[in-house]
Amino acid sequence: MGYVKHIKSFIQLFKLAVRGGEENFTQGSINRAIFLLSVPMILEMAMESVFAVVDIFFVSRLNNSDAVAVIGLTESLLALVYSLAWGVSMGATAIVARRVGEKNYEDAAVAGVQAILVGVFSSLAISVCGIFFSKELLQLMGASASVVEVGSGFTFWMLTGNITIMMLFLINGIFRGAGNAAIAMRALWLANLINIILDPILIFGWGPIPAFGVEGAAISTNIGRGLGVVFQMYYLFFRKSIVRFNTKNFKIDWNVIVQVLKVSAGSTGQFLISSASWVFLARIISHFGSAAMAGYTIAIRVIVFTILPSWGMANASATLVGQNLGAGQPDRAEKSVWKTGLYNMIFLGLVMLLFLFFSTPILKFFSSDEMVVANGTRCLQIVALGYLFYGYGMVITQSFNGAGDTRTPTLLNLFGFWCFQIPLAYLLAIQVDFGPNGVYAAIAIAESAIAVAGIILFRRGKWKLVKV
Repeated sequence: MGYVKHIKSFIQLFKLAVRGGEENFTQGSINRAIFLLSVPMILEMAMESVFAVVDIFFVSRLNNSDAVAVIGLTESLLALVYSLAWGVSMGATAIVARRVGEKNYEDAAVAGVQAILVGVFSSLAISVCGIFFSKELLQLMGASASVVEVGSGFTFWMLTGNITIMMLFLINGIFRGAGNAAIAMRALWLANLINIILDPILIFGWGPIPAFGVEGAAISTNIGRGLGVVFQMYYLFFRKSIVRFNTKNFKIDWNVIVQVLKVSAGSTGQFLISSASWVFLARIISHFGSAAMAGYTIAIRVIVFTILPSWGMANASATLVGQNLGAGQPDRAEKSVWKTGLYNMIFLGLVMLLFLFFSTPILKFFSSDEMVVANGTRCLQIVALGYLFYGYGMVITQSFNGAGDTRTPTLLNLFGFWCFQIPLAYLLAIQVDFGPNGVYAAIAIAESAIAVAGIILFRRGKWKLVKV
């Protein structure tokens, strides 16, 4: 009977987590708070990772390694967009969570509006680059003439329509700061559903709709994300919530914008540093041909599929840290981080075992090319060796951000990726002649080292004193 009772309690708590609603997580059980925040955030990030897997699944059916390769190269270019989106999103989460912890809901809404304005203006510059320089950017990444010919349209649409990525991430950061991760999750559900429906139609054609090839994947992704943003804005303007927009707070407030930029600059910098490093890694991989690049692209998409849900749990720790610091409870904030980190490490440890033993069948689901499968398999197996460290490391990183201490993880990323990972990848892949395996090894080694350094710095506790 005891087991039945526990199962019923779990089901009820799971339903509550999915149903959602803003909550102040400064009181009550920490485990309950982690669960209520993590479940929708994990599902949200899982939906974000579905974008990557769905696109690569359908594009791989074109049986063209150049088409798959262009997705990998474009994703590396989009690192800038994701960095800005994640950075401003974390800034919004930190400030909104702190205001919610203080029960200052009006200022939380004002901060959310200013964060959106920052995101809109940032995305315009990237759109200009997409309109005029898509082909040149692909060539700069080392793309062959055939890759540019096949995929420049994909790059054009993804860069030009980057505002849908920016807004989807940023507004979800506002919801997470308010403690309502379920709405963020539903926005991704809607966006993914549209993308899954449109992807095969626009890639292969259907009835009067022509086949756009790999370009169709970009068009469907932008439409799906765009409708997700419409849903988010509807909820912020017209539904009852702690953080609610109206005409009064929807105006430029330079003091708040400076505050948002100050908090976001560090988190944007750290994501920019880490994401830009992937541009150089992709450039090194492209040295070994389209098959190596295609295998790497598929493997990274699969890795993203597992890492993003794990980021959901890390985002939960950021919200808990922000709200509890706002409520003057630093010890509760720290205890939340250690518990979340342990759960995340266990999850990624299980994923590591999956990749070590079943990576080849996973890759064969996406490609029948033996060389592509071989490259992707080695990537999954080698990168997975760092998963145990990474599980804890990503929680620690997001906890610094949730506290408003974006400087520490920025420095960690700068030294870890640019002074260590990239030189090591070049050394192992090119100089020592390990080929792509050298790049994969550098990823696992660097991620593990950054995680250990982050844990050491977190234990010092200086993040508890940051003012936001």
